[in-house]
Amino acid sequence: MTSTPGEWDIVTSVGITALGVAAARAIETHREDPLVSDPYAASFVRAANPPNPMPTTPAEAAVLADHQGLWVLNSAYMAVRTRFFDEYFLRATGEGVRQVVILAAGLDSRAFRLAWPSGTTIYEVDQPKVLGFKQDVLDEQGATARGTRRTIPVDLRDNWSAALLGAGFVPGEPTAWLAEGLLPYLPPDAEQLLLDTIDKYSGPGSWLSVEQPVDMARMLDDAQVGDVATQWGVDIRSLIHDDDRPDAKDTLRSLGWEISDESAADVARRYGRNLDDELDRMFAVSRYVIGRRSQ
Repeated sequence: MTSTPGEWDIVTSVGITALGVAAARAIETHREDPLVSDPYAASFVRAANPPNPMPTTPAEAAVLADHQGLWVLNSAYMAVRTRFFDEYFLRATGEGVRQVVILAAGLDSRAFRLAWPSGTTIYEVDQPKVLGFKQDVLDEQGATARGTRRTIPVDLRDNWSAALLGAGFVPGEPTAWLAEGLLPYLPPDAEQLLLDTIDKYSGPGSWLSVEQPVDMARMLDDAQVGDVATQWGVDIRSLIHDDDRPDAKDTLRSLGWEISDESAADVARRYGRNLDDELDRMFAVSRYVIGRRSQ
């Protein structure tokens, strides 16, 4: 499978998947017991005016849900994923890291939501049109970043590391990197290059967390993937690479990183979320990996 070429905006190709994730965070934000609270997520969805309606509250999700309750399932997964990576960043910065890079940042609002320690710089890397849309909405909302935020408008298939360096990134400094929801959209050689580049620019004390897909071929055969295509207006299967490749954790170990990983399902249970059969199937497709570089 090959990704759609060219640049996409927020309502096409991979861009609309970022919008779907924002909708999921908005739904979670309006729950009585939210794992995350994102005050900007609903504004992103409303401003984008997607071709197919996207809910921003549990009530709207219930109205739009098909017989499998896809939006409810999606928001449950994204809530757990978001909370996990929120905590990852708080752990890394709690140990002194002050340089953060969010790859394929999409509509991530962590620069505005999280309590970053003084002196933290957050770099957000993504497509120019996606970051442009995001900035327009944040400006309309009067949002103020809680750290120094720098956006890097570049395609990750291009020379993104040069753009990152040009924005002031300091190679060799302890850095917390995040690749959330990114790896399935990269072919194996691009994933290897991404991890090699991160390793190259990471100093001792650096952290990296990735969402590691599990059994992509089985996921792509799942009927719910087709439902996503219908409800989001994009064929997810045309965007995702299911080529054989080493697990990211094995690649990172080979580069000298210390690795821990946890299944998404175990993380959900740790957060007190009970998984029925449908949720268990959804959470089974990912593991969350954290790498640390000691030297």
